[in-house]
Amino acid sequence: MNSSPSQQPLRVFLVDDAIPIRQRMAARFGAIDGVEIVGEAEESGAAITGIDTTRADVVVLDLRLTVGTGIELLASLAKSMSPVITIVLTNHSNAEFRRACLASGAQYFFDKTSEFDLACNTIKRIAHERYARGLNYTGAHHV
Repeated sequence: MNSSPSQQPLRVFLVDDAIPIRQRMAARFGAIDGVEIVGEAEESGAAITGIDTTRADVVVLDLRLTVGTGIELLASLAKSMSPVITIVLTNHSNAEFRRACLASGAQYFFDKTSEFDLACNTIKRIAHERYARGLNYTGAHHV
């Protein structure tokens, strides 16, 4: 995690059925200033439990999981009382999947092959916006 002591990091939870992909996401997203990877899961039940336990701010998920689907997970998260930003990062990026994910509550949708950097930039922007809001609440920032 890269954040100053007075800044609460953006807590990111990763959900993907492939361990190498989760490792790549953890390395790339975790290297972003102000971001902490708080957990990982490969199936929807463990994801729901982990997201709740870690109080994740952002969930990055794939559509294909070992048990359940990303769309089912999105629907469960949309019904949840705890607000979480959902980012779909998938190889299944046709327009039909995109519409289904957005209808199920996804705030962002990226193609894993061609838009991975865009997903990284989005998480970086969310972390920086959170940090800027924190500065507004405290009035000053001490480094």
